[in-house]
Amino acid sequence: MERRNFLLMVATLIGARYAVAATSTAVSIDEIRNNWKELLPKNADVPFTTEPLERSNAVWRQILTPAQYSVLREEGTEYPGSSPLNNEKRAGVFVCAGCGLPLFTSRMKYDSGTGWPSFFTSIPGHLANKKDYKIIVERDEYHCVRCGGHQGHVFDDGPPPTRQRWCNNGVALRFIAA
Repeated sequence: MERRNFLLMVATLIGARYAVAATSTAVSIDEIRNNWKELLPKNADVPFTTEPLERSNAVWRQILTPAQYSVLREEGTEYPGSSPLNNEKRAGVFVCAGCGLPLFTSRMKYDSGTGWPSFFTSIPGHLANKKDYKIIVERDEYHCVRCGGHQGHVFDDGPPPTRQRWCNNGVALRFIAA
């Protein structure tokens, strides 16, 4: 009986973490997705166009760190827990480290417990998905629509109301505080 009570307590705590993510976003998902510019400082130098940006690999190597190049251009993955953005709690916007296109906001972020920055939704039209079979199992990989930089994978084990977990490599993002 004690084991059953312990398991119920753990399930309750896990559910509470997801409930916090859902209740902290009392506004609708559409409002969160569409009003992302409210969290961007007025002087922020970010692109608003999703027009494709093309650069040679030589140029990418000059402007990105080796870790950023590995993730953004070669679809690598950083070690879990290695990104300071995993613990970022301030209001603001997460932009692509390759081209600066806004991808997520702090209102979309939640603690998934995975060791990577995670979001329950994204800014509409700023990410493109494709199927990934690198580990044999089909996964949904996503990239920045502007520069094509690999960001991470989206899973269906996130919090309500979307049930999505946009699991992002922190090195592929830059944070701009509101």
